[in-house]
Amino acid sequence: MIIISVAALVGSGFYWGLKTGQTTQEIVLARGVTNVDGETSADFRTFWDAWKTIDDNYLKADQIGGQARVYGAIKGLVNSLGDPYSEFFTPDEGQKFEEDVQGNFGGIGAELGIRKEILTVIAPLKNSPASKAGLRAGDLILKVGATSTDGMAIDEAVNLIRGPENTKVTLNVFRDGWDKPKDFEITRAIIEVPTLDFEMKGPYAYIALHTFNDNAEKEFYSALKQAADKNAEGLILDLRDDPGGFLEVAVNLAGWFLKPGTVVVSEADKTGIIEIMKANGNGNASLVDFPTVVLINKGSASASEILAGALRDQRQIKLVGETSFGKGTVQQLKTLRDGSEMKITIAHWVMPSGKVLENGGLKPDYEVQLSDDDITNKRDPQLDRAIEVLKSEIK
Repeated sequence: MIIISVAALVGSGFYWGLKTGQTTQEIVLARGVTNVDGETSADFRTFWDAWKTIDDNYLKADQIGGQARVYGAIKGLVNSLGDPYSEFFTPDEGQKFEEDVQGNFGGIGAELGIRKEILTVIAPLKNSPASKAGLRAGDLILKVGATSTDGMAIDEAVNLIRGPENTKVTLNVFRDGWDKPKDFEITRAIIEVPTLDFEMKGPYAYIALHTFNDNAEKEFYSALKQAADKNAEGLILDLRDDPGGFLEVAVNLAGWFLKPGTVVVSEADKTGIIEIMKANGNGNASLVDFPTVVLINKGSASASEILAGALRDQRQIKLVGETSFGKGTVQQLKTLRDGSEMKITIAHWVMPSGKVLENGGLKPDYEVQLSDDDITNKRDPQLDRAIEVLKSEIK
């Protein structure tokens, strides 16, 4: 905000900054500047020095308006946070971002994130173009077409990958165990996210939850009714490749397994814990003593991790598979005075054990890898191990 207002004073403000910089070396406070609320200790003389250097030396200085420079400076300010989920949008970009979030879109059907500063597939959605093309959770996307993703923000990458239905996009991908990257040509489609699958695995109910959307609670209840009708002796809850969704859905689903009033997760901002979410006892917590095992992998993120972590912390329910993604932060969209917007991380999730989710994700109690060969030959050693663990607990 300070940068925005300072840029409005290109005349007198710039001259003042330049003259001050020539005569003194101490840090000055940005006080008394029009439209600035509050104050901060910062030396803005270097900013004005750079502005003047551009005016005096840049070949096309007359083609770059002052507001464009200010927006560029704010983007740099947000980038200085080192947070891949915080971004700045000009008014035009902000409008497009909201349209993309609210509307239908042609895409590949994969949730994306940033891991170790590299664009990463969190999870390909079930039956999506990404899944059918062979993308897997944890794949690193190095290029979209001919464009490198180095330093690219998530929303920028999403805009590149999305496009009209039935058009193609090529992703250059690297995966652990490969000698070199490979190209994946994927045909975009209108994405419809599935919610849940249910079947019986012998005497055990198997529920694969693909997303925490508005339908998840209703479909989960329906699956439990089917399990009861078939006299299920235990439950395998599969959260693999589930990138998350609505927090309240995760908390409400936890209420089937936990006694009312049991802590599911806490939200903490820079001042500390600001909200504690507790189980409400759905169905009188009818699964509170029911033998259960949870499957997770690299594609389990956000709401999936909250549910899995709460069940382990509060019920000692075992987790089988691979370490989860570690997406545990909360973003909020803030509108600035000129219609530009800032998506900024304001809080993170803390599990009942005190673990902060983005610090490495959830490590399973039983680690089992799923190889390319397993997938090709339709083997699932992770599910096999989950069944073994459930058997041992029932005995």
